[in-house]
Amino acid sequence: MDNLLQGLRAAGEETRLRLLVLCGHSELTVSELTQILGQSQPRVSRHLKLLCDAGLLDRYQEGSWVFYRLSAKANGSVLARTLVDLVPVNDAIVSRDLERLEAVKKTRGMAAEQYFKENAADWRQIRSLHVPEKDVENILLSVFEGQGITDFLDIGTGTGRMLELFGPLVEHAIGIDSSREMLSFARTAIDDAGLRNCQVRLADMYNLPFASQSQDAIVVHQVLHYAQSPEKVIQEAGRLLRPGGVLAIVDFGPHNIENLRSEHAHRQMGFAAEDIQQYFKLARLHPKDLHVLKGDPLTVNIWTAVADAKAQPIGVAL
Repeated sequence: MDNLLQGLRAAGEETRLRLLVLCGHSELTVSELTQILGQSQPRVSRHLKLLCDAGLLDRYQEGSWVFYRLSAKANGSVLARTLVDLVPVNDAIVSRDLERLEAVKKTRGMAAEQYFKENAADWRQIRSLHVPEKDVENILLSVFEGQGITDFLDIGTGTGRMLELFGPLVEHAIGIDSSREMLSFARTAIDDAGLRNCQVRLADMYNLPFASQSQDAIVVHQVLHYAQSPEKVIQEAGRLLRPGGVLAIVDFGPHNIENLRSEHAHRQMGFAAEDIQQYFKLARLHPKDLHVLKGDPLTVNIWTAVADAKAQPIGVAL
């Protein structure tokens, strides 16, 4: 009752309700919100703090930037989303705010598009060496079909394609990456797709900012070959999986294309099936299936593993 009243009091002011609506449509920084509302940054910051304190908004640090979004916490999320949905989008003030939001998102999109253009040649070159992504995506969808996913995590989200693919099928999805440029691209992609249940975060794949046993499904898509210690990435994923949760690794089989290391920063020259299975076991995961997609010259493998249904969180005595 107290939490509900606090949330209603926090939202019961015009500027704060406008902020809730905006953050319900996109992750936004203080400067972006200031630009949209036409108010001073100190005033906007005070309102944002009240909304965060009431559990209606979440605040995330991304380097020197801070993003705000509707709360992902159980109680705050329901109230915040309910309040946002009750606000008529044809209201004169709200309509104007949303028009300005589209302008902000367009500016973001232009910056992300420029980054993509600068790197597109490299991505196209690598993609030409292996099987079509559509084939990979179809198998991934079949891997998680019927699982009933509440929390989905994409480690190394890149352009956010896995969020676009799985976002409509899960309750909550988060993509993490260590590149702010890629996060900007992914953020634009999920905004354009209208995926309000998806978020992106700046994070280290060796030390993820999530509680143990907090995820139902995890994908590591074409990321592991960049890792200096791939086994540690898989161990961290294993820590996060709930009992019975599924991990899918998409990466190359062993190869000798040296320019992927010298020109594209690949740390690993693909992975043997037995190596990934050993990494699974070290992470206390049960190897499940291996899908092999023969390409020329690169073969794409999709390994899956399941967390022990009786597993205890790391640090809890068995």
